[in-house]
Amino acid sequence: MNILYDERLDGELAPTDKAEVLADLQRSAPGLTLLHREEDLRPFECDGLSAYRVLPMLVALPETLEQVETLMKRCRALGVPVVTRGAGTGLSGGALPLEQGVLLVMSRFNRILDLDPDARIARLQPGVRNLAISEAAAPYGLYYAPDPSSQIACSIGGNVAENAGGVHCLKYGLTVHNVMKVEVITIEGERMTLGSEALDAPGLDLLALFTGSEGMLGVVTEITVKLLPKPETAKVLMASFDDVEKAGRAVGDIIAAGIIPGGLEMMDNLAIRAAEDFVKAGYPVEAEAILLCELDGVEADVDDDCATVRAVLEKAGATDIQQARDEAERALFWAGRKNAFPAVGRMSPDYYCMDGTIPRRELPRVLKGIGDLSEAYGLRVANVFHAGDGNMHPLILFDANRPGELEQAEELGGKILELCVEAGGSITGEHGVGREKINQMCAQFNPGELTTFHAVKAAFDPDRLLNPGKNIPTLARCAEFGAMHVHNNELPHPELPRF
Repeated sequence: MNILYDERLDGELAPTDKAEVLADLQRSAPGLTLLHREEDLRPFECDGLSAYRVLPMLVALPETLEQVETLMKRCRALGVPVVTRGAGTGLSGGALPLEQGVLLVMSRFNRILDLDPDARIARLQPGVRNLAISEAAAPYGLYYAPDPSSQIACSIGGNVAENAGGVHCLKYGLTVHNVMKVEVITIEGERMTLGSEALDAPGLDLLALFTGSEGMLGVVTEITVKLLPKPETAKVLMASFDDVEKAGRAVGDIIAAGIIPGGLEMMDNLAIRAAEDFVKAGYPVEAEAILLCELDGVEADVDDDCATVRAVLEKAGATDIQQARDEAERALFWAGRKNAFPAVGRMSPDYYCMDGTIPRRELPRVLKGIGDLSEAYGLRVANVFHAGDGNMHPLILFDANRPGELEQAEELGGKILELCVEAGGSITGEHGVGREKINQMCAQFNPGELTTFHAVKAAFDPDRLLNPGKNIPTLARCAEFGAMHVHNNELPHPELPRF
């Protein structure tokens, strides 16, 4: 692997006596399910990024808050790291366990505690599936807006950890915009409430800080989310283009026309062919790119917006524009997009799913850059975008059975992320940094910014026991990364603190 691991994982962790830790937790937390045999640990060795695998020392599956509190207190006393895992659908190695650590699996906290249709809020345990929230709210004409493609399986706790998005995040926001309050347990085993059911809460906005913190600051035990009324109507336009860059420019044209779609997605030819072969969604397989544009709201307004968007797409060079005839066809159009990842998996023995964000105006240039990189590395790339907010998901196709191809795919992925940074974007939009993108954090942030991140981490977790080695690289590691790959000719200053 090309990953630059945190120094703490390169030898600072003293070997832990597994039997001693197991006995201590069994004694301190009676009834806590603890897995310790290799065959029981194996299913937890990776998250959705299966290229990285580590067998955890122990797996804990608590069912009560008291068990979580006790586990955190004892792990802190023993100096044992804790990695929290939800449904395991993450794609950045964020839930990758440690050989000398405990994997805390929150999947048994899976109850909807309360759903108040009048206040339009729901209180949830972290193991509740994303889609289950909308299913429970549906009888009241409500739904939960963030809808990642993995919503059928991913958990709301994991959504908070990674600040997940989805195809409708352009208009309705990411997880951070739809969560009102979280209950957490700190590494000291103390309970803490962040946020409020009111419109605002006193003090610093620690809720926003915690959302997207990837398990580095505490363990989420309860989430309060806001629910939205289902739009009166929703209509989808599918526009075909004979050039990827034309489709990219059309995205900016739609927003410039004053239209904020409920969803605005883009797929290139490779992704179109894969999805059509898998789902039979009616996609035009000869098109170089398609845009899916969903407009929702009051029917009269939606009809006007559809006419405006159609005119914009025609002017942008669309070769064909189709409008879903009914709700069934609308659902089918979206099924093709939401199944793009598994569909592409049928085209290659392996693929590497990237996640970066760029300004919308840079879409044509970055798409061309990805094409050039794909050709240079000799690896096909299927592009799937949350085009409205510039969140890209290039899928790099490779065969891990061929020597060196995994390393090539990793290197190509890193180049794509660095291209995003150069275009004024970010190395992630919703998948998080985890272990996968820790190198590119050195390209995104300067030493002073990384020092601040480490200081925030230390305020919540001074012993660095929560998900160590993820998200924030050490300055020493960034110096090593810079020596290998100078970014903007700036290397971290060697006199800065080495966290």
